Amino acid sequence: MLGGEEFEIETEELPADRVAVPESFAEQANVTPGQLRRFTEEGVDAWEMAGDLLTWDRPYRTVFDAEACDWFPDGQLNASVNCLDRHLDERKNQRALVWEGQLGETRTDTYLELSRKVNAVAAGLRELGVEEGDVVTLHMPVIPELLVTMLACARIGAVHAVVYAGFSAEALATRMAESNSSYLVVSDGYYRRGDAVSLTNRAETVRAGLDQDVTTVVVDRLGDNHQYPLGADEHQYRRLLADHRGETVDPVPRDATDELFLIYTSGTTGEPKRVTHTTGGYLAHTAWTSHAVLDIEPSDTYLCTADLGWITGHSYIVYGPLALGTTVLLREGEADQPPRTKLWELIEKHAVDILYTSPTAIRTFMKWGEEYPEEYDLSSLRLLGTVGEPINPDVWQWLYEHVGGGECPVVDTWWQTETGGHLITTIPGVDEMQPGTAGPALPGIEATVVDETGAEVDPNTGGYLAIETPWPGMPRELSEETRWAETSGVLPDSEWAYMTGDGAVVDDEGYVTILGRVDDVINVSGRRYGTLELESVIVGVEGIAEAAVVSGYDGRDQGIYAYANPDTDAADELALREAIYQAVETQIGSFARPDRIVFTPELPKTSSGKIMRRLLSDIAHGNELGDTSALRNPEVVGEIESATQSD
Repeated sequence: MLGGEEFEIETEELPADRVAVPESFAEQANVTPGQLRRFTEEGVDAWEMAGDLLTWDRPYRTVFDAEACDWFPDGQLNASVNCLDRHLDERKNQRALVWEGQLGETRTDTYLELSRKVNAVAAGLRELGVEEGDVVTLHMPVIPELLVTMLACARIGAVHAVVYAGFSAEALATRMAESNSSYLVVSDGYYRRGDAVSLTNRAETVRAGLDQDVTTVVVDRLGDNHQYPLGADEHQYRRLLADHRGETVDPVPRDATDELFLIYTSGTTGEPKRVTHTTGGYLAHTAWTSHAVLDIEPSDTYLCTADLGWITGHSYIVYGPLALGTTVLLREGEADQPPRTKLWELIEKHAVDILYTSPTAIRTFMKWGEEYPEEYDLSSLRLLGTVGEPINPDVWQWLYEHVGGGECPVVDTWWQTETGGHLITTIPGVDEMQPGTAGPALPGIEATVVDETGAEVDPNTGGYLAIETPWPGMPRELSEETRWAETSGVLPDSEWAYMTGDGAVVDDEGYVTILGRVDDVINVSGRRYGTLELESVIVGVEGIAEAAVVSGYDGRDQGIYAYANPDTDAADELALREAIYQAVETQIGSFARPDRIVFTPELPKTSSGKIMRRLLSDIAHGNELGDTSALRNPEVVGEIESATQSD
């Protein structure tokens, strides 16, 4: 039993209205209902559809080895080949990557040009001593060099471990020590909302504190803004690229079960943990979901606003889209940073077909106003997607109407760092959409909701979300003997189960509504509340752009603390406070009335757009703040502390 207490969530206000996918989209969609019936007829063998999207050095004969929990276990392939080489005959002159920098720069690489850079960097890394299986740590902002180095590592069979550029020196050192990484490719710095931030100083601190010797490659991002003299065993990226320009590196065939990369969870609710994704199953899963859920075609221009340092950047900027041979638009900086017109300018300028972004960013766009997207021609958009956290129905509707013009399907995707790719979402062209609800589990995936004993609950009843079938993108950690017992104290009464750590509700038709992390369920006066339900009500109040709810302690008792970000033209705080109280009491009950409402200009968020509720909980309890290096807006922390103390 998680937390030793009953998991209780009110569900009367769950969204019910369905929205049909436009017929014009369904007619051209990549996936049809007939194709999906294979999962019903063939079980796990139907994932052959995913495996067949890839090019194999040694074809697999087995789709899934149930005893070892391995996917395509007898196959061999190389991820770099699948993202580059196999496209060269047909589209070597097609744009593979378009990068828009924070300072207004634009850089473009065709598939041939990107392939040449990847080969040169792979040759350079090999000259520095990188061998198959070595872990190479990458610490850079969203710049082309990061993507190139990821694929260069994959080409020579090295394992890349991308560490988000905003992490502290301590966080970087911990990850390098844990993975025993002796190679670091680091940018000299990055821009945080226009200001230059050094990373080489951070790298020096890390190198000095590690037990292992570290060979470092420095990427020039800041130019004349930052002069960094190279020390012992430090090398310039641009020199490495120039010295090996024109070289071709034979790709190393990797077993499907071999490691492709390491990544760590973001730590928004607790300590980060290591996740290891393998080459065959992960690549097949991301390619298939990019094809089926995001409906990506080679002719598309595709924009995902995530940071490459997070799993979304790995799966749905690099490996999935490039495996399908599309054009990836890469933007440095957060989607919702000023100027307010930037994202819409990029969509119009590059005729973007598919936009994949976060609910947090969309809430900011709502706060700024629909007049900004309406200034631009967004008619090229064909599909919209959201990722990172549950999306409120009104936020969903705003995206659907003001960005998609009521013509673009919205896929609200649920998945995790641990899952590698989508597991719960509608499939455009097949499933109706339901605002605020992720949708059904993907074909081939069985998602159930269980109570604290592990028994399946009735439809429309809150509980713990479990996945009861294996999937190709499952990481190595979930293939070990202890994988399920260590996940949580709750296990369904089934042969195979992964407890996700999320609370959820499933309706009679199998549509899943995510209620937030189980550790985002707050306990006040013996009653447990799902933060999503409370936050949805608060955000539904006119004048509130976004909200986060945590438990707090005022020196006498626990209480509900609501942190709310008002619109710029919202009513005065007294009126907003009363409106929130009334909305909560009307829609949930007086027992859920917040004990404290704190208005703040921003909420603390990671670069991927996730609200760091753990930090808000520390502030509400008066605790020492934990690691804040994942924040993209650390400057707001002091304001929130002051507002909490003075409220």
